[in-house]
Amino acid sequence: MSIYDYSVTSGDGREISLAEYKDKVILIVNTATGCGFTPQYEAIEKLYEDYHDQGLEVIDIPCNQFKNQAPGSDEEIQAFCQLHYHTQFLQMKKSDVNGPDALPLYGYLKEQKDFEGFGKSAKALAMATMLLTIDKDYKHNPDIKWNFTKFVVDRQGQVVARFEPTADMKLVEACIKELL
Repeated sequence: MSIYDYSVTSGDGREISLAEYKDKVILIVNTATGCGFTPQYEAIEKLYEDYHDQGLEVIDIPCNQFKNQAPGSDEEIQAFCQLHYHTQFLQMKKSDVNGPDALPLYGYLKEQKDFEGFGKSAKALAMATMLLTIDKDYKHNPDIKWNFTKFVVDRQGQVVARFEPTADMKLVEACIKELL
C-alpha cells in the first residue's frame, strides 16, 4: 500500500483519490475551528500561497474528536475558514482520525510515522499534562493526539514527517521547502 491507494471525500461530497496528488508534496492536517491551535490556519494558508505553484497541496481534514472543537457542518467549517483565514485549499469532509470510524488514510499515516513527543515548549508541556488526564499511555501509541497534527508526504508518496500541533510552523515550512 502507498498513500496513493487512499482517497478522501471533499466537503462537497466528491471522492478524491490521493493518486491525483502524485508528484506533489502534500501537507495533511486534521483541523478544528474552535481550538487553541486554530490560528495555525493562517500559517497553513501562507504555505499554500507561497508553495502551491511549486507543487504543494494541502489536505485539510476537519475533525471533531478532540473536545468537540469542530462542531459545525462541513459548509459552516469551510465558511469559517474562508472568512477568518482566507483559505483557498480544498477542505475535506469532517472525519475521525482515531478509533473504529477513523479514515483508513489515518491508519496508514500513523503506521508510517509514530508519535515522537510534543517537544519542550510551554505549549508542549501543557499538551503533555492535559493528555495524561485523558490517556496515561498516550506516549506509547501512534494515535493522533490533538487537532493540527500534520503529516508531510514527498513527491514519491512517502510519509517523511509528522509534526504535532505544538511544532513550530517554521519547521513544517523548512521540511516542505526541502522537498519542493
